[in-house]
Order: sequence, then structure tokens, then C-alpha cells
Amino acid sequence: MNTLRTNPGRTEIDTETYPSFLKLSPADTVSEEFDEDFYVKGQTVFSEGNTPHGLYFVKSGRVKVFRFGGDGKEQILTIASGGKFLGYKDLLAKRRYSTSAMALEDSVLLFIPKQDFFRIFNSSEGSGFFINLLCKDLVEAERKMVSLAYTPVRGRLAEGLLELKEAYQDHEHKIELSREDLANFIGTAKETVIRLLSEFKSEHLINIQGKYIEVINPGGLDRLNNLYN
Repeated sequence: MNTLRTNPGRTEIDTETYPSFLKLSPADTVSEEFDEDFYVKGQTVFSEGNTPHGLYFVKSGRVKVFRFGGDGKEQILTIASGGKFLGYKDLLAKRRYSTSAMALEDSVLLFIPKQDFFRIFNSSEGSGFFINLLCKDLVEAERKMVSLAYTPVRGRLAEGLLELKEAYQDHEHKIELSREDLANFIGTAKETVIRLLSEFKSEHLINIQGKYIEVINPGGLDRLNNLYN
């Protein structure tokens, strides 16, 4: 695995809100059982088509999960921030990775080996947790498919910015995402995203400060999103 071992220090995750099977220590946030890996910005976590040997838990930072379409264009499925699991569906399906994952910024991930994952999954706490997570992810995937098929780009951008606002809540809700990645996240061209961001700024829905996007009127974005749904 192409990672750097490190002890990056305290994470901002509230350990009381995550499953006890992670065995996170509130004192130093070093797992009693699983290895911590540090990924630099732009580093691959796993690649589509490779065989999974475990799953990942994002302790800090942000990771994009994506795949390439038939036209070779990247489609970002989700931006995983602290507290998210990656790769568990492929393990449960006993298949190769159906997506790829890459660190959007310097990130710390726990790696849970395959045998440990299934030990956890076969426990009452683990099975309930991951079945519930699977249901939520399926509902979200269906919602996104409908949105891509029927929602105009303007509505998808409003929806995407609201979702990203939550993914960047530990970043003072300031979204740090390239225009190319934002376009791939909502399924449109970069030029369209740049034009619509300018419109949203003039409508006082967002602020743009260099590479940062700040949502200043979430209610307005929500109303815009609901207009098309």
C-alpha cells in the first residue's frame, strides 16, 4: 500500500459519536487495533479494478470517491470527510473496487484489514451499523441518479454546494474544491460551473475568495434546489 506511516496527532473527530469497534482513544486518537495511514494531497487510496484487502475510515481530511464514464470523464460520487467509511460495499459484494479514491488534501485514514472487517460485521453492533449505512448509501445513490437525470444544472449546483458545505463544516464551511472537481461532482462542464458560480455570487447566495467558496445563504440555495425537485 502506497502510504506513509505517521503519528499525525489529534484528530477533530468526536470519538463518542463513532462505533466502539474502532477503539479510538479520546486521549491520543491512536487506534488500539488498526493502523493509521497518512495520505498527502493527490495520493491514491485505492483504484478501480484492484482487489480490496480491507476498508478505510477517514479520521481527518477529505477524500474524493470517483469513477470514469464511458467517455473517459471523471465522475465524483462523493466527498468523504472525517467519520466516513470507504470500500465496504466492495468487500461485502466480494468484488474488485468499483470506484477509485484519492486524497483531496492531506488526510489521515484508518485501515481495517478484510478479516477484521468481517469479524466486526458478524458482531451485532457491526452488522447493524453497516446494514444501516448501506441502506443510507443506496437511498443517496438513487437520489443522485434521479437528480442527474432530471434536475437542471443550476439546481444540481445548489444541491451540491449544500452537500459540500456539510463536508467542509470543520473548515468553517469554506469549500476548497477545484472548479474541475466541482464540475465532476455535479455532472457538468467546468465552464458551466464557473458561469453559474458567478451568477450565484451576484445573487448573494455564495461568496468566492480565491479558491474558496463560502455558502452565505443556504436557505436560498435550498429554495433553488427545491424549485427543480
